[in-house]
Amino acid sequence: MTSRISARLAAAGLSLALSAAALPALAQVTVGGAPMLPTKDIIDNAVNSKDHTTLVAAVKAAGLVETLKGPGPFTVFAPTNAAFAALPAGTVDNLLKPENKAALTKVLTYHVVAGKWDAAAISKMIADGKGSASIKTVAGNTLTAKASGGKVMLTDEKGGSATVTIPDVYQSNGVIHVIDKVLLPN
Repeated sequence: MTSRISARLAAAGLSLALSAAALPALAQVTVGGAPMLPTKDIIDNAVNSKDHTTLVAAVKAAGLVETLKGPGPFTVFAPTNAAFAALPAGTVDNLLKPENKAALTKVLTYHVVAGKWDAAAISKMIADGKGSASIKTVAGNTLTAKASGGKVMLTDEKGGSATVTIPDVYQSNGVIHVIDKVLLPN
């Protein structure tokens, strides 16, 4: 009888431990006031973030919606509305013009990396690179990643830098890292 009770208590303890271990996986990430669901793709999540309306409009103008709804996986460094607003006056309006679609596409794809690179993978790349890592973007250009103050910093080819403010927003087709600046290729 005692062994049955012990076995039940052990099973209950194991069940409780496994449930507790699963809690972080169930933690809901919120971006721009909206829950980011790992069962949705990059676009279906991004359209719900009030902090990424400019990015979503730009992705639509560049014709990249279907690509970012595709299987990927993709890693997207997603600038906020404030990041776009910090660009020189008229830059966003100019990029959104139909005649500038190629330039807009180049800027947007500079924020996308093939593969699913979460913060742990990027941090490992930085450590393996003795403090910095070169990341090849879908645009064919390079970003440089470094760690500073416990955060990942990205430097573009023009010397501008962005900080990852919200890492590891998992999607069904990749991962998003929210950044505070727009990165610009040469």
